[in-house]
Amino acid sequence: MAALRSNGAASRREFEVAGRVFHEPRFPTASGRAQLAVTPLPDLTLPGPEHFGGLVEGERGLVLSLITARSYGQHNTVVYKTGDQYRGMPHHHTLLINLEDLAASGLRAHERVLVQGEAGALEGIELIPGSIRRGAGLMFYPEANVLMRPHKDPESGTPAFKRVPVLVKGCAASPPSPRSTEQPCSRARPEESAAP
Repeated sequence: MAALRSNGAASRREFEVAGRVFHEPRFPTASGRAQLAVTPLPDLTLPGPEHFGGLVEGERGLVLSLITARSYGQHNTVVYKTGDQYRGMPHHHTLLINLEDLAASGLRAHERVLVQGEAGALEGIELIPGSIRRGAGLMFYPEANVLMRPHKDPESGTPAFKRVPVLVKGCAASPPSPRSTEQPCSRARPEESAAP
């Protein structure tokens, strides 16, 4: 029993990688001072619609910087859910968009759009206005993975899935034909018919 107590006490010690915590301002360099390097900032300019083939006359849309994320219902510690109540996204085929971006682009809340990335496109994506920075959009992975050709960091090989340019295109400005009840971009997916 004493052995168990001593092992338990040892396991309560905080884990620490040797040589990474400094209690004094002395570094393992010849001078003992830190050596800093300048990291150049990346070009954060988004391409225009023409990078994705452009918009035809009368077509509404805008380029956003896409963020990919998991919904709270996709984590292992909760029961899987198709929607994300925290963000107000009822299913995974949605794009969270800033309300000002929505207004400036001529697109409408809950409109079905085409999202075009450098590697592929997704149709029938529902626009959800919400709390997100202007110029950014959020979609769930793995659904959004088909849109991107991730650029890899040359040193670490880490792919960039957090700042991917996409073109969000609305349906043509002209109204649908009298025989059709929906525009081409308005198709809902079967799993979206019931709200969570």
